[in-house]
Amino acid sequence: MQFGPVATRDSAGLIAAHTVRAEGASLKKGRPIAAEEALRLAESGIPEILAVRLDPGDVGEDEAAARLARHLAGEGLRPEAPFTGRCNLFAEAAGVFVAEPAGIDAVNAVDEAITVATLPSFRPVAAGEMVATVKIIPYAVAAAPLERAVGAVTAPPMRLASYRLVRVGVVSTLLPGLKPATVAKTLRVLAERLAPTGAQIVTETRVRHEAGAVAAAIAGAVAEGAELVVVFGASAIADRRDVIPAGLEAAGGRVEQFGMPVDPGNLLLLGALGGVPVIGAPGCARSPKENGFDFVLHRLLAGLAVTRADIVRLGVGGLLTEIPLRGQPRSGGDGV
Repeated sequence: MQFGPVATRDSAGLIAAHTVRAEGASLKKGRPIAAEEALRLAESGIPEILAVRLDPGDVGEDEAAARLARHLAGEGLRPEAPFTGRCNLFAEAAGVFVAEPAGIDAVNAVDEAITVATLPSFRPVAAGEMVATVKIIPYAVAAAPLERAVGAVTAPPMRLASYRLVRVGVVSTLLPGLKPATVAKTLRVLAERLAPTGAQIVTETRVRHEAGAVAAAIAGAVAEGAELVVVFGASAIADRRDVIPAGLEAAGGRVEQFGMPVDPGNLLLLGALGGVPVIGAPGCARSPKENGFDFVLHRLLAGLAVTRADIVRLGVGGLLTEIPLRGQPRSGGDGV
């Protein structure tokens, strides 16, 4: 691609590098220059303009962006028509956007003319939400770097994991001093969290804060068809041997991880009973503000496995906005 000044009278068929306006004539940036436009501009007293001449084998910005976007888009993603060298990708349904950073980095490393930007991986998205954009920086790109960008990944490095689990069971443990209004508000907040995903609370049980009662309630929720069980403790989980993990194990389930490097949300417990995931919710999950509970909940609802390694990687970006009303704010109340 050649970029530089040319005589206005000789610019027909080239691409306007910038918008040019004169009395009775104008050129629009990035558009081919028609012969009559070039003549009118020259007659208007503009002897020279900046223009682009494509070399043999160059691929126009829109064609290049569209081709790369189609190659990068995995399941559940829809590229739209390109414009000004940009091709945006959108989610076809509600779900969790999944991107492989190494693949995106590999494409972006090929040539400065070729760029890909995405939402953070594992971001919950709505149907029709934009999740990524491919932008070709100049007006065209040589065929060779475009081929290298396409070849930098052997499989699409981004996709949508649409929500799959729709039946949620809730167990709330009770202790003296826990107001019924608090439990009711917690259920309301959870229902609002679930609404964008299409999931609903299908069973709700309130039991004593004792391992045996928790075990029976979790097993009962699974027996009633819950695909995911959330346990809200009247008291936060303090140890793997505490009431809620002990109750899960007594029901025949397993504890897979206790604690996560996300704050608020440190005291989350993740486990399963058979093939049904079980979350011991941290106290901050009673609040509608984003916390570590959201990070795990959405992945599980989308059918994505959440392992200890996945949780360990949440530390960078895991310091979230404080929730002032939670039981133990991180400042300790002294401002430090």
